[in-house]
Amino acid sequence: MKVLVLNGSPKGEQSNTMHLTRSFLEGAGWLNAEVIPVAKTDIKACFGCFACWNKTPGKCVIKDEMGKILDKMIVADVIVWSFPLYYFSVPGGLKNLIDRQLPLALPLMEKGSESGGHPSRYDLGHQKHVIISTCGFWTAKGNYDAVNFMFDHFLHKYGYTTIYCGQGELFHVPELKTRTNKYLEIICHAGAEYAVGGIQSKTKSQLEEPLYPREVFEKMADASWGIETQVDKGATNDNSFSYTKQMAALYKPDGVERIIEIYYTDIDKTYQILLTKQGSKLITDDFKSYTTRIETPFQVWRSIARGEISGQEALFQRLYKVTGDFSLMLKWDDLFGEQTSQKPTEQRPAHKTNMLLLLLPWIVIWVAIAINPFVGSALGIGTAALIPILWIAFRPVIYEQFSIPIVIGLSLAILLGGDARLIIPVSYFLFGLMWLLGSFHKIPLTAYYSANNYGGEDAYSNALFIRTNRILTAIWGVLYLVTPIWTYILMGTTFSPYIGLLNSVLPALIGVFTAWFQKWYPARYARR
Repeated sequence: MKVLVLNGSPKGEQSNTMHLTRSFLEGAGWLNAEVIPVAKTDIKACFGCFACWNKTPGKCVIKDEMGKILDKMIVADVIVWSFPLYYFSVPGGLKNLIDRQLPLALPLMEKGSESGGHPSRYDLGHQKHVIISTCGFWTAKGNYDAVNFMFDHFLHKYGYTTIYCGQGELFHVPELKTRTNKYLEIICHAGAEYAVGGIQSKTKSQLEEPLYPREVFEKMADASWGIETQVDKGATNDNSFSYTKQMAALYKPDGVERIIEIYYTDIDKTYQILLTKQGSKLITDDFKSYTTRIETPFQVWRSIARGEISGQEALFQRLYKVTGDFSLMLKWDDLFGEQTSQKPTEQRPAHKTNMLLLLLPWIVIWVAIAINPFVGSALGIGTAALIPILWIAFRPVIYEQFSIPIVIGLSLAILLGGDARLIIPVSYFLFGLMWLLGSFHKIPLTAYYSANNYGGEDAYSNALFIRTNRILTAIWGVLYLVTPIWTYILMGTTFSPYIGLLNSVLPALIGVFTAWFQKWYPARYARR
């Protein structure tokens, strides 16, 4: 299989269109395709002398590289035309190549052609053609009419497949690679389908979907030029202005009005983004009171946007700091994350963890055994045996698996005649020991459960999230390690009926502290 790629972009391999073309070739398995960089190749304009028809049939009199290219085009099985849209047509260099195809045709008029034409000098019926192109508009629809009309004339005998992509300029923006890489994956899939018969209709529909909604893209496109408009008074024409304005364009309103202030410490520039219920606006002067202020080197913030460093990790390393309402940072991905025109695919929701599965067997033996040791022990065994069944609906955690045999063992000890006054304090000690040891684990015990509110398992890569939960897990561990002391002492006194109350109130207070600490500690850390 001989595959020839005609790269018509003056930017060569750095072309946005070539990003798509390379993904298509990869999917098709045509990694050995020959690529001709048309803009860097010596291809002069056609003289219109028609010598290739009458004086030197099939040969052009111009001495440049076009003769070798025609030889390669004749023997190619697949020709991929790769180019950006230039003024609703092809770039000038590629147009020269198209004009210089004249030696491939015979001078005789083609019979049966509705508009007129010339028959091919060679039998090229085996050839396939693919046209891949990007443009700078929000959609490709309606912008390739002239291109299609031109290719229809000289490829109508063979037919051709088109992949036209709007918003092409986004493929060279590192901060948007999460979105553009997904599109490249679709292109790769399209290449695989084409190689075995043709691009499927579902894939074609995905290829035609804009990367971002029109309003979002056009805001980003306007901002990319860094040109001050009437509403951008005081703007500075540098990368920080255009970058921040593009970031503001990605905002998805959530019904809450806020003001984000960003101070780029390395270039001494400050901007505010006014977030309203309708959208966003970049402010460059006459600043208002901010809701949240971010102080960061510009290059650090761009590295975070490009995915070169995690935002959470950068915060943990104190590469930037946050003052004001820190809760906005927890919602950052929802507010400024990927925003596409495509409908989300239906996925089965991942099972979440549930701390009740960890606590329930322990609570049963603490409460029920105090009332009736025999009945309480039986209930403890039954509850522990029930937990694996609940794992059908909830994701199991290793500490729940540890708890089951421990609770069953403690319950059996009482059924076999063990002293409840001793076993109950021991149960608190073992429970506390599990928590304390859990604070030293790579993923602290509480992190398995609180991650449900922070993006699921992705939160495990957040160093600040892990540190916060490590502290909380240790605090809970200490509480339950000292609980056996007063539990054992009070069980032999007149205060015995109040043990359950005491051992319920203290965890409840620590629970309130936990809810507060989960918000306070990250915000305090971010301010330092």
